[in-house]
Amino acid sequence: MVGDFFHPVVGGVENHIYMLGAYLLKRGHKVIVITHSHPPDRVGIRHLIPGLKVYHIPLTTIASSATLPNFFTFLPYLRTILLRERIQLVHGHASLSSMAHEAILHAHHLGVRTVFTDHSLFGFDDAATILTNKLLLGVLKNVDAVICVSYTGRENTALRAELLQERWKSLNVIPSAIVTERFKPATPSSSSSAPRIVTIVVISRLAYRKGVDLLVAIAPRVCREFPNVRFVVGGDGPKLIELLQMREKHLLQDRITLLGSVRHTDVRDVLVQGSIYLNTSLTEAFGIGILEAACTGLYIVSTMVGGVPEALPREMISFAKPDEDGACGLSFSPFYPTFRLPKP
Repeated sequence: MVGDFFHPVVGGVENHIYMLGAYLLKRGHKVIVITHSHPPDRVGIRHLIPGLKVYHIPLTTIASSATLPNFFTFLPYLRTILLRERIQLVHGHASLSSMAHEAILHAHHLGVRTVFTDHSLFGFDDAATILTNKLLLGVLKNVDAVICVSYTGRENTALRAELLQERWKSLNVIPSAIVTERFKPATPSSSSSAPRIVTIVVISRLAYRKGVDLLVAIAPRVCREFPNVRFVVGGDGPKLIELLQMREKHLLQDRITLLGSVRHTDVRDVLVQGSIYLNTSLTEAFGIGILEAACTGLYIVSTMVGGVPEALPREMISFAKPDEDGACGLSFSPFYPTFRLPKP
């Protein structure tokens, strides 16, 4: 498996590659991961539990753990690894991963079968997505199979790669899944004398695509209107400073708890603290965090974007428009149940 996004960076794609590799190893397959280095610590070859071998290639990242497309710089490393490990299948992950694109292109010429998994949705109107779509267009010309995480993602991938209708049969939809035993609900508390506190949990990368600007805008308004509400926010990223500034400006240190980076093994312990899980993503192909929260027993409130409506039955989730007024007023589509926070 090849991708720019892998541990020690924490995220959905990173965890997907790790868990997929671990379960393929358990089934008796030989699995290796090829990603870029994280100097000075993550360089060369590393082994992760349960025996997953990781090659950290010395390529420089440009932003958000993504490498610059270079094509022939990566080829000597890839060819050596494919021959040494006797690889029969190359599986690339994520449209923004230059290493995944290059591995699929080179593997095709080396006679190795290829699979590509697209984890995200992208547009068509800015420089980054135009470049990404052009790379995707070339890569998917010769790939053996494509996996998308939702039917919305499948349509998005087909349009971006300009696939003809007869090629759509190579696009397979495999929704993301979780291990339910790891996300059991908390035991109900027997104490009923304490005033009811509604805890809203947010666990996400604190980046623009995840709608952190929307969270910054609506959190003070929700706290002002509902004195019994508090927020627990887990995650790290470039937008953390804006959350800190918002909390300081509105004097909400006792109402908004910022946990920073949360290990995946600790996600369940954070989720069980809440009653509601809030997803403010501006674009989302599926949303694995929504499944984890629902499995833990939380009610889901989410922006109505991308493949999120495919994630859960409609009685388990409410939707708002992905803007400040829509999210605060919970301006829902008439096809979905209305959800209101209880007054204190």
